[in-house]
Amino acid sequence: MFTGIIETLGIITRLEKEQENLHLTVKSQFTNELKIDQSVAHNGVCLTVVAIEDDEYTVTAIKETLDKTNIGNLKVNETVNLERGMKLGARLDGHIVQGHVDQTAECIRIENAEGSTIFTFKYDFNGDNITIEKGSITVNGVSLTVVNSKRNEFSVAIIPFTLEHTTFNTFKIGSTVNLEFDVIGKYVSKLHKIG
Repeated sequence: MFTGIIETLGIITRLEKEQENLHLTVKSQFTNELKIDQSVAHNGVCLTVVAIEDDEYTVTAIKETLDKTNIGNLKVNETVNLERGMKLGARLDGHIVQGHVDQTAECIRIENAEGSTIFTFKYDFNGDNITIEKGSITVNGVSLTVVNSKRNEFSVAIIPFTLEHTTFNTFKIGSTVNLEFDVIGKYVSKLHKIG
């Protein structure tokens, strides 16, 4: 379980394909605090630490993860948003995030606003994944509030701090991002379909 509050950026130092799996080695500020089998969210994707060496650790993404996320598009020296699992009893500053990406989206518009930057994303609508105005959404692991919710697109307003301390500062028109829709919204949508 995560909150969508990014702790730090990591740098991809090595990518190694093994059959249908991809091993990613990441350099991060908190590597020395990690343990084998610990969960870390990478651009919102929950992956398990399988090896640790000095200030780098390795995680493995399976085919399903590679098919549903942007993890397979990462390159060496690229940055990723990192968050360790939530501590029981800690404040929930973002929202409930599972680290299970639902699908990807494309950045279609970036606009400067007074004091913030508005990013608009378009996704393939399948009826299960929806946004609501002022609801929660996770974009590349970052907990955000939806503005301008539409059937298959939405916008988010990014404050300067978030822009500087996450991968949002690398986004361009056409960038592919990971989306995790609000878990409560997913349950409501599912209940509505079967009810």
